[in-house]
Amino acid sequence: MSIKRSAAIVGVGDVELENGKVAGGKSVLQIQAIAAKRALDDAGLTKDDVDGMFVAGLWGLPGVGSFPSVVMSEYLGINPKFTDSTQIGGSAFEAHVGHAAAAIKAGLCEVALILYGSTQRSEKSRSLAGRPPTLTAQYETPFGLPSPAGSYAMAANRHMHEYGTTAEDLAEIAVATRKWAQLNPDAMMKDSLTINDVLNSPMICDPLHLLDCCLVTDGAGALVIVSPDRVKDCRKKPVWVLGQGESHSHWSIQAMPDLTVTSAAISGKTAFEMAGVTHDEIDFVQIYDSFTITVLLTLESLGFCKRGEGGDFVKNQRTAPGGDFPMNTNGGGLSYAHPGMYGIFLLIEAVRQLRNECGERQVQDAKIGLVNGTGGTLSSTSVVILGRD
Repeated sequence: MSIKRSAAIVGVGDVELENGKVAGGKSVLQIQAIAAKRALDDAGLTKDDVDGMFVAGLWGLPGVGSFPSVVMSEYLGINPKFTDSTQIGGSAFEAHVGHAAAAIKAGLCEVALILYGSTQRSEKSRSLAGRPPTLTAQYETPFGLPSPAGSYAMAANRHMHEYGTTAEDLAEIAVATRKWAQLNPDAMMKDSLTINDVLNSPMICDPLHLLDCCLVTDGAGALVIVSPDRVKDCRKKPVWVLGQGESHSHWSIQAMPDLTVTSAAISGKTAFEMAGVTHDEIDFVQIYDSFTITVLLTLESLGFCKRGEGGDFVKNQRTAPGGDFPMNTNGGGLSYAHPGMYGIFLLIEAVRQLRNECGERQVQDAKIGLVNGTGGTLSSTSVVILGRD
């Protein structure tokens, strides 16, 4: 079933951070409620209009991780007709967009609220202890593989071995992303950054340096998606869902079929075919950047360049402001924020770009954008292609 133009994003919202933390010691429930209210206000709707709830994860609220949609619905006073707590890590929210559009097309709901929040920085709750030693992870966790950095470092080393990719190639991504962050007043990291700065930053897990790794912050975000019939009731012009795909290939990194190819090769192909657009028609991309290697592998897997050519593709600051391939225009997880699962913020930035709301970092005449979420240790992906009228 194609969901092309069967639903539109009409509202987005997030919360302010101070040095990566939410102000005033607010709880993970409170910051999600704030983001939800802002997204609904942005759309010109109220919580009473919402009949579909899509929530993944409740970082900082132990014991309710299996029921995030139920908990948030109760907290907000919403009784949905359709609910989804799909949890595939950082790609969950891109999947939620597709699921919401499909539910709307099927007549199961009309106004969907997608929601996420994390207080991991405030709670100091980001665990580096490794994945639960179940299934194939029993061959990793007991032996001390640091997670997730160690898994991504394995993929980086393999790509370097097979294709000659260098640490300088990865650093290009971090530097370009920082330049976008310098144009975003809400970004956490805005100091100037050079390739040498990245290479001279502490080694976290060879070959990944500190500045190859995402931030650890709090944060909350929300999206409102409606049926075509409800678009006319909303304040902002619609951003249409043109295509969406999702896939996953493994649980633990040693079970990944090929350390240099992610399941974005599948989810991206589905999204492009559904949207009926080509790579050349994409005006900007928002690529999950948990680590610089995540971006490189994703660009190749999505088909923006051939396998092994990612290093050359990003050279000379091609993805930075002024380059011909705008990428991660809010500063990304490397320099803007990264509250545990970053995928919803990729979507929020894409919507704001398509609505021409990004000020100094605005991509001129942006009509079509691609968003890719990645979850786990390169485990899951979901791709969404969005467009404006």
